[in-house]
Amino acid sequence: MSGGAQALELLLPRPRRAEATGDPWRPGSEVAVQADGDGPLVDRAASRAVEALRSAGIAARRDDGTAGQPAGGGAVRLRVAPGSGLPPEGYRLTVGPSGVEAEAADPPGLSHAVSTLLQWIEPAAAEAPGGPPAVPGLAVEDSPDLRERGVMLDVARDKVPRMETLFALVDRLASWKVNQLQLYTEHTFAYRGHEAVWRDADPLTPDEVRELDRFCRLRGVELVPNQNSFGHFHRWLVHDAYRPLAECPEGIDHPFSLVPEPFSLCAVDPGSLALLADLYDQLLPCFESRRFNVGLDESFDLGRCRSAEACAERGRHRVYLDYLRQVHRLVSERGRRTMFWGDIVHEEPAIIPELPADAIALEWGYEAGHAWEERLARFAAAGLDVYVCPGTSSWASLTGRTTNALANCAEAARAGRSAGALGALVTDWGDYGHLQPLPVSWPGFAAGAAAAWNADAPLGRGELPRVLDARVFHDPAGAAGRAVAELGDTYLAAGGNNFNGTALFYLLLKPERRMDEYRSKTLTREGLEAALDHLGGVQGLAARARVEEPEPGRTAAEIAWAADAAAFACRLGLARLDAGRPTPVGDLPGAVRAELAAELAGLVGRRRTLWLARNRPGGLDHALGFLAPLAARLG
Repeated sequence: MSGGAQALELLLPRPRRAEATGDPWRPGSEVAVQADGDGPLVDRAASRAVEALRSAGIAARRDDGTAGQPAGGGAVRLRVAPGSGLPPEGYRLTVGPSGVEAEAADPPGLSHAVSTLLQWIEPAAAEAPGGPPAVPGLAVEDSPDLRERGVMLDVARDKVPRMETLFALVDRLASWKVNQLQLYTEHTFAYRGHEAVWRDADPLTPDEVRELDRFCRLRGVELVPNQNSFGHFHRWLVHDAYRPLAECPEGIDHPFSLVPEPFSLCAVDPGSLALLADLYDQLLPCFESRRFNVGLDESFDLGRCRSAEACAERGRHRVYLDYLRQVHRLVSERGRRTMFWGDIVHEEPAIIPELPADAIALEWGYEAGHAWEERLARFAAAGLDVYVCPGTSSWASLTGRTTNALANCAEAARAGRSAGALGALVTDWGDYGHLQPLPVSWPGFAAGAAAAWNADAPLGRGELPRVLDARVFHDPAGAAGRAVAELGDTYLAAGGNNFNGTALFYLLLKPERRMDEYRSKTLTREGLEAALDHLGGVQGLAARARVEEPEPGRTAAEIAWAADAAAFACRLGLARLDAGRPTPVGDLPGAVRAELAAELAGLVGRRRTLWLARNRPGGLDHALGFLAPLAARLG
């Protein structure tokens, strides 16, 4: 395969139409970068081109077009051309002997053209470290399948990234033509007057959010506010000042805590809406976006306590609809458009036509084979705008679920395109302490970006390692991408019930469960031993990885930790099988428990160090607390 053909396979996302042509561009002694168009995106596109050319060993300068053509080697000409016939965000890009020509329908399209150009130059630059390189010829015409292409990062479940982590994430996602970011929030925004809720969480402050919002806008990314406003309110309601607003003040068993807690706001208490109005008045002014994701998913306890009478009289889903309408009114009064998770209304599809007409439904499904078409059709019949929301499959796993994530993102994008969806939002949740390290999420982020832009060219499992190395890790050893991809397929080797998580993870999270029930009942010795062998290969790849990053070895250490944690889960499972499936963890032989306890303590200490390299310390103790029940039973 030619160098140009190989480089085409590494473009992320893959352009709609792209051809490696025969005549290369051989930059001369100095290349002028000319930009025709107005606005910060155009200016930044030109600056990015100059910086990237210089990094590739090509002498480059910004030129307003008045200085004349440089001698030999051509120029880089960037142009916004509204009459080009290209769709929104569309662009044409050619690379040839006379230089580079890029035209776009609008400034975002020009930014996308430059992103493609920079990815195209990288392999040629790597082959000519002394520079300047010979850049293969290229002809591209490109535009997105879905207009809005986003990532939602969970910052509520203990892990709040440092600002530099968020900035780096935005830069990378923008280079993949992602144009929306949401930070899923429950209690990790520093709301004035509610310090008791977030004091120990190291929340994002209003000034930090404004700074991030500006950073995103300069890169063509819309930072959309996100505050769950019904269920998932337990981090507020456990405090005495807010407990009276709970649906069940005494608490319920719910999937996101190890102990019973109040979970949802009470839908029929006016105080719930008064609290939300206060939060919205503080949060929304920090964002330029006119969208607002209010959540409203998984209201498990609706009708179980304080709203029981109302639900008996009007029906549970009527109460939910009335509450959604009231939240929508709060959002509309503040000049924003409501986005909400669509899971609850599917329980009673008859209410879907009664949803606010301007609301945006977020259809989420995180498994390959999700019923996208059926569910999207319900919203389409009601005339509602909709997003498809697949996931990275990183949460409740430590390792990820690579094959599932790739299929989930590809299926969502194809269904979204067919249904005329407004956009796609790839979700990266942090259930049970967000213990998975960031590298585990990169396959899902990349797959989501690839499929949302070009649903006919989703990211495949075979090409994933090389794409990760080219677009994320820049690993000259070619080991990091394969390590992450293989790490995320450990669940296939281990077997067990891996729905919305992995059986290995739940061995660690639920040590009180017998191994003849729940997710681990189908785990076998053969599967656990196969997973250990598989993880040995991952650990070897992690040892070879040479990732370019500010902190040498950080990514390799994170991959190694995830592999070691999964291997520990395998050994725990084997020990329990040796003792007999019904045997509680606490009844394992003393020597076995002592060995496992020491290994777990080492893993916890390593996770603490790695966490602090990318994230704020607040929330760390709470996150590691999800492993405390296992430690207690081994102790």
